[in-house]
Amino acid sequence: MRNVKSFSISSDILAEISNTKGTDSTSERVNKLLKRALDLERRERLEQEAEAFFGEEVEASTRERAAFQKASKRALSRG
Repeated sequence: MRNVKSFSISSDILAEISNTKGTDSTSERVNKLLKRALDLERRERLEQEAEAFFGEEVEASTRERAAFQKASKRALSRG
């Protein structure tokens, strides 16, 4: 199913698409590129959400690890 929409594409981008489309039509190439871009954008958002969610936990884990290492070094230097 195709919905016809009208979009403006700069001539340099259109030239690049034409040069890299291979055997696909220009529309097929544009659709593939848009799908890749949307997927990339979705992945970036998920990474940002994960970083926001786990960020505090990672910082706490890093502090705890550093404290453990410091305590271990002190204990080993006594022995």
